[in-house]
Amino acid sequence: MPITDLVAPEAILPALKVNSKKQALQELAAKAAELTGQNERAVFEVLLQREKLGTTAVGYGVAIPHGKLPKLEKIFGLFARLDRPIDFEAMDGQPVDLVFLLLAPEGAGADHLKALARIARLLRDQDIAKKLRASRDAQAIYSVLALPPATAA
Repeated sequence: MPITDLVAPEAILPALKVNSKKQALQELAAKAAELTGQNERAVFEVLLQREKLGTTAVGYGVAIPHGKLPKLEKIFGLFARLDRPIDFEAMDGQPVDLVFLLLAPEGAGADHLKALARIARLLRDQDIAKKLRASRDAQAIYSVLALPPATAA
């Protein structure tokens, strides 16, 4: 499953200005709600509940907040490059500046997990992360995310 199946060009925030993890989740929930037609509060709550189980920061300055929503029709992704890194309670202690939000329908099952794994593999690639950090606009970021796995590095 290519990342471009998960995230549309309009679901990219190239320089999100936030000061905290909670504010980042609020801003991402607002944008996700706008693009999916879901309730903003419901999106935020599902993300907050997931973070209470443990941080979704995966290390190397990357976080993948995610959750499931009963009324969502298909898996939805939103990518944000933060204007400046923030504390996301990552296990490696590094602040986060690359965030990929993933929302899935209640019954997504394995597809949700496959999408999470695909995103984690892509963003853990240091060459990809470097290109994403260097990209200044949504189109440039989308182009990096759209690269096939073999040529992405």
